[in-house]
Amino acid sequence: MGAVGGVGASAVGGGRQGRPSAVPSPALVDAVQGWLEHLDVERGAARNTLASYRRDLRRYLDYLAGRGIVDPGEITEHDVTAFLAYLREGDGDHPPLTATSAARSLVAVRGLHRFLLLDDVTGQDPAAGVRPPSAPKRLPKAISTGDVERLLAAASAGGTPAGLRDRALLEVLYGCGARISEAVGLDVDDVDLDGGAVRLLGKGRKERIVPLGSYALEAVRGYLVRARPGFASAGSGTPALFLNTRGGRLSRQSAWTVLRAAAGRARLTGELSPHTLRHSFATHLLDGGADVRVVQELLGHASVTTTQIYTLVTAERLREVYAAAHPRALAASGSGGAALNAPRGRG
Repeated sequence: MGAVGGVGASAVGGGRQGRPSAVPSPALVDAVQGWLEHLDVERGAARNTLASYRRDLRRYLDYLAGRGIVDPGEITEHDVTAFLAYLREGDGDHPPLTATSAARSLVAVRGLHRFLLLDDVTGQDPAAGVRPPSAPKRLPKAISTGDVERLLAAASAGGTPAGLRDRALLEVLYGCGARISEAVGLDVDDVDLDGGAVRLLGKGRKERIVPLGSYALEAVRGYLVRARPGFASAGSGTPALFLNTRGGRLSRQSAWTVLRAAAGRARLTGELSPHTLRHSFATHLLDGGADVRVVQELLGHASVTTTQIYTLVTAERLREVYAAAHPRALAASGSGGAALNAPRGRG
């Protein structure tokens, strides 16, 4: 395993003054080398893991050297926090790191300091209280209503019993925003065909009643009459709504397979999961003017804060429409700009 040190330090500022060409001290280099050897020999860490830690800690040592730190015992929580901020800001030689990449570097730093404390090299762990940066919330991915139509049509291709079941399953997932576990957990008695509603058992075994649209109801009726009896005859009388070919309850894995097969037939590209239909359900409701608290109840979210992430999706969509359609959002050379610059008539 190669040595960690020997890399020129980057000039850094803030706190203790950095030195433009400071070199990590032998004490710091030995400390990092000892931890990497411990990971390699005693814990059998993977080669890629060691290479990643070595790379992250080389930058950490450069940073500490630039702040004039020569002994592991000198390092404070402020130094570790400042290093994390430095990673996020970047410098002339390094671009700013994302929250995820900075958090990965912090894992290496925290591991090093924990090792030094347990090995009695230092008397405290300055990284123990430093928390990684929070990654930005990923906006839910929703597909268009047109893609939903293509997906649902592809699910029932051929009109086979399995096709009827698959169409009913995907209609329920999209028609009421059900989680995959909620959909496959449905029993026949949970569906009120006359009232047009379904009873879902969500997280924490919390029940909620959700309306089912006419398309979902029609698909479920067709499946119950023309397909489920055949599946049920191969089993032992389970009350489950969605059955496999052996007459047992359809599993989550099988439901995933249903979706992937339908997406393939519909020629839909990109990442698509059962949760995509739940995201699409919420996004399309909000696009249609539904109140966020109504959507919260339909999704079974305990807090409206969870649901509000969908409003970010629709807000992004609104910005796209505005940029494409509003004359004041168009470039000056565009037709909209020209129209605005034209003389106004009376009236």
